[in-house]
Amino acid sequence: MSGTNGSNRHLSRRRVLGTIAASAAAGPVLAACGAPTSATDTKGADPTSLATKPSKPVTLNILDVAGNLALTQPIIDAFKAKHPDIVAKVTTTTGTAPELAPKVQAQQQAGNVQIQLVLTGTDGLSAGIQKGLWYDLKPYYATFFPGLMANYGKAAASMAALAQDQGIELVTTPGGPLLEYDPAEVSKVPTTPDALLEWAKAHPHRFQYAQPRNSGPGRTFLMGLPYLLGDKDPTDPVNGWAKTWAYLTELNKYTAEYPAKTSATLTNLAQGTVHIIASTMGWYINPRALGTVPAGMKAAKFDHLTWVTDAQYGVIPKGVSNDELIAAMTLLAFMLTPAQQAVTFDTGYFYPGPAVKGVKLSQAPAASRKTMADYGVSDFDQWIADNPARNSLPATAQVTAFDLWDKKIGSTK
Repeated sequence: MSGTNGSNRHLSRRRVLGTIAASAAAGPVLAACGAPTSATDTKGADPTSLATKPSKPVTLNILDVAGNLALTQPIIDAFKAKHPDIVAKVTTTTGTAPELAPKVQAQQQAGNVQIQLVLTGTDGLSAGIQKGLWYDLKPYYATFFPGLMANYGKAAASMAALAQDQGIELVTTPGGPLLEYDPAEVSKVPTTPDALLEWAKAHPHRFQYAQPRNSGPGRTFLMGLPYLLGDKDPTDPVNGWAKTWAYLTELNKYTAEYPAKTSATLTNLAQGTVHIIASTMGWYINPRALGTVPAGMKAAKFDHLTWVTDAQYGVIPKGVSNDELIAAMTLLAFMLTPAQQAVTFDTGYFYPGPAVKGVKLSQAPAASRKTMADYGVSDFDQWIADNPARNSLPATAQVTAFDLWDKKIGSTK
């Protein structure tokens, strides 16, 4: 959710605790040998000389710039309770995706990395990959994440490739782009880009989406348009998006301002300031379940939709101590066990949620099942089945797309 999005994407902390899988310890892990000490050290611990747990319990400082704690806080709490031999303390803080890379880079340059794990969407992941901030985790797959790719569902496995082995995918969603609207104000919802433009012309400043760099719905809308408009190359924002940039330039004349967070668009929709916003499945279900927006708001898909798949990842900044590296990776492995993956259905924030294949809603906590019964949309599963899905843009292209949007569109308001 993507979407997403931006940090502060989660709207409340969940209280559901999942059952703990017997395999949570994840078998042989990493060892305490020489610790990486700088951002230029890309190799981390030697995979051939590994221990199974830290030399002593560590403090894990986790930074969430994706709203992922809305899905994984109960899992983190369960891990801490089960493994006092690995973690003595866990702290969690939130921030925004645009702030992430500069913050981590500054700590690395000072030789004082204080963040042991980052929970991020494709935005923060991409920025960090571009700057070389994250550890390459591939050397640890065989002993720490055996069968990693085979355990992912098809869409999740495809999205995992975007991490370039510098992050572990935790959750996934087909995402959007969808539209969310107030049926009291919109009698006929647009279902094509042209119809949306005509509606915006007739209702200036009543359509809104958040800045793509920090919003799952915003970037999903941005990356979905090239497919909807039949652009030359939906994977190339520089040379393949001529129709998209022309469309967004025209639409820009009639949109409301572009807030920095998705949550602001929801507030505006609830207050009647805008009547249609860019959305995703999770951003439609979750805020209604939490009462952030009225339950009567509706969701609509575009005709001939191509889903832009979104995902969230755990990444480890270069420069953490080896004991911290071990603990962070042990936690990531725990998050991928089926029992903990079922917790990520949550209250629909990243619907469906689980990245590991075979995890069903029937395995989720009772609160999650009730939320889906009360606020889910039966059409969503059919929409997923009936429409193709494509990955979000890879790291470099995604950052380029955000930069171009900022220059061409965002800077004008």
